[in-house]
Amino acid sequence: MEEPQQQRGLQNRHIQLIAIAGTIGTGLFLGAGKTIKMSGPSIIFAYIIIGIAMFFFLRAIGELLYRDPTQHSFLNFVTKYAGVRTGYFTQWSYWLVIIFVCISELSAIGTYIQFWLPQVPLWLIEIVMLILLFGLNTLNARFFGETEFWFAMIKVAAILGMIATAIILGFGHFSYTTVLSGKSVTGSVSLSNIFTHFQFFPNGVWNYVGALQMVMFAFTSMEFIGMTAAETVNPRKSLPKAINQIPVRILLFYVGALLAIMAIFDWHYIPADKSPFVMVFELIGIKWAAALVNFVVLTSAASALNSSLFSATRNMYSLSKQHDKGRLTPFTKLSKAGIPINALYMAVILSLFAPVLTLIPQIKNAFDFAASCTTNLFLVVYFITLYSFWQYRKSADFDKNGFLTPKAKLTIPFVTFIFALVFLSLFFNSDTFYPAVGAVVWTIAFGLFSRFKKI
Repeated sequence: MEEPQQQRGLQNRHIQLIAIAGTIGTGLFLGAGKTIKMSGPSIIFAYIIIGIAMFFFLRAIGELLYRDPTQHSFLNFVTKYAGVRTGYFTQWSYWLVIIFVCISELSAIGTYIQFWLPQVPLWLIEIVMLILLFGLNTLNARFFGETEFWFAMIKVAAILGMIATAIILGFGHFSYTTVLSGKSVTGSVSLSNIFTHFQFFPNGVWNYVGALQMVMFAFTSMEFIGMTAAETVNPRKSLPKAINQIPVRILLFYVGALLAIMAIFDWHYIPADKSPFVMVFELIGIKWAAALVNFVVLTSAASALNSSLFSATRNMYSLSKQHDKGRLTPFTKLSKAGIPINALYMAVILSLFAPVLTLIPQIKNAFDFAASCTTNLFLVVYFITLYSFWQYRKSADFDKNGFLTPKAKLTIPFVTFIFALVFLSLFFNSDTFYPAVGAVVWTIAFGLFSRFKKI
């Protein structure tokens, strides 16, 4: 009998729309409320600045992938230009990052479902949803691509619908009276809600700095855009186009959505623990529409979790084939559908930390805690990637006629500074302090292990 083979069933339409929707995540749908509450309208500048930094970071990844399209992941360049041991550390760290993404997205899913089932415990909701998505991931890759395609369609439609709603209500001079954050609020939809009595740091500089983590979380995983573009038939044609469209996506999806939210109602009354997307429709009195939007953001989180389980499974499979053969060989086992089934089991088991977090009284918000862990480990990987990029620039492989990063001698230090600022901001917030310390401990401990391990 023939051995099962890992399946590659994604089509170009799957890759392109998943790449577009990859700029929209739970960090925007759920985290926007907290960032607006902490920083007010000026949080838009944080999205723009961090968005610019991510654009140049992706241009650096794009330059590497354009030089060698046979490499399907930017992590391979870390091994090539920063050394085998650094590559080992980075590959396993990135896998752990994806596991934390699974945990954070599962926490978000529980929050959304409690909109309909407030009496059901979060931990129970999360376990049931994880079982369902595990079932989806046992099917072939083509089914995964089709599921993600429609999830992506829903996410894009949600953002465009939000912006269109704000425009229509604004031109119609829509007024309302509602209860927000326990207070009766009367207002009208207008851009003046954003600019009246504008202050850059309405709640202090440290609150603004503390909000940077959630903004960064909204952008993490954008490197998937470069990697998915590299999987197309002609990567040297699709890669520059996909990455260069990112500024437009940032302006439309992030800045456009935030402007729409804050134009509809006074940002002072937006609660930090509730999705503004749901609140918009509650404000105008359409209860069923609020439920619909809650379904949209639920599908967004389910999409992110589905993608993360898919990615964590494939990463574990790849790492098990590369390293520690014998001990990790069981994780290379494929199901009849070509799915690395044991690697999937491992990803699901580790994702069960989400319901565990909800039961720990010291953790006030499981989503914030997991998102913080995700952000700081992503940043560790990003720092190493930037170092590897500079090593490539110094090597004989550097192609002066390739898809070059604009003004790299200026833009890459700018990216490094912004990432470092975000990382340091994690130490000045009680919700993110311990995850930040954990990232430092992981980097030192696993870094030393990787340094002295026989590879």
